[in-house]
Amino acid sequence: MSLHSSTEFNPILVADIGGTNARFALITAFDETKSQFIIEHNNTFPSADFSSLESALEQYLSSVSHITPKRACLAVAGPIKAGQVHLTNLGWHFSVNEFKQHFNLEQLEVINDFAAFAYAAPYLDPQKNITVKTGQADENANIGVMGPGTGFGAACLVRTLHSTSVLSSEGGHISLAAVNELDTALIQELRKEHPHVSVETVFSGPGIAHLYKAMAAVKGVNAKNLDAAQISSLANSGECEVCDATLNQFCDWIGSVAGDLALAYGALGGLFIGGGILPRMQSRLLESRFVERFSQKGIMSQYTGQIPVTLVTQDNIPLIGAAACLHNSK
Repeated sequence: MSLHSSTEFNPILVADIGGTNARFALITAFDETKSQFIIEHNNTFPSADFSSLESALEQYLSSVSHITPKRACLAVAGPIKAGQVHLTNLGWHFSVNEFKQHFNLEQLEVINDFAAFAYAAPYLDPQKNITVKTGQADENANIGVMGPGTGFGAACLVRTLHSTSVLSSEGGHISLAAVNELDTALIQELRKEHPHVSVETVFSGPGIAHLYKAMAAVKGVNAKNLDAAQISSLANSGECEVCDATLNQFCDWIGSVAGDLALAYGALGGLFIGGGILPRMQSRLLESRFVERFSQKGIMSQYTGQIPVTLVTQDNIPLIGAAACLHNSK
């Protein structure tokens, strides 16, 4: 039988720890036929209700007391340095080793949310996500993941014949490159307030407002004091031409950024876009010049032309990635 029974599959405790919620689940099996993990006992707790991650996990484990997981992987929205994890927004801090001993775990991995996204990429369900650009994915080649949200995250799943591992990166802090005259004019405006115009300066929640102000200046219009939600609303209602131009430019220009990262990562296995922003701009993204700008890479245009790009709208990505991190390390 291709579906592992629970006797063969030691359950994996997985978690997605963000600034707002702590989500826990148990991976109870792996379905080989669909290449998908079976997620059960999925439970979400408001992070603010707990003084520590330990107390949140203790509450979760008490709800599944019939199962005692011996291996766990936590995906956290925060830095992991020298075995110490800091969740700044929550004031939570823990040592990976002490956490492992406290919960009597034989195996514990702690990864950041974009590393989890990279681990999850081969296990996503094509029917639950959106093809932005068709292509031919090489099943043995690297996969790139990226996404604008509160900041801009990027990582790469490095695949060889013998193993897979994740390359975490600070891709959001790469200098943002201009491809055409409008890009150049916008960067000149952005530089007045941002000495280093990085990818994240534009491609993030706050970045949409930065891009709007620069777009207004380039068009010779007085910018209003708008945040990303207001800009989106005014663009979609047709009330603000500058807002509309801002979102169109956002979708076009991120195509160039995605193509740059695909080249840097050698992502012939595909590029996946996540984060909180683009799934809400689906139709605009699909109507934009994203594909054209992704592929326009001079003598490497044929290389980028073959890379498929997927907008990930599926749930549970960090949980799937946490499971895959341990599953791959067997």
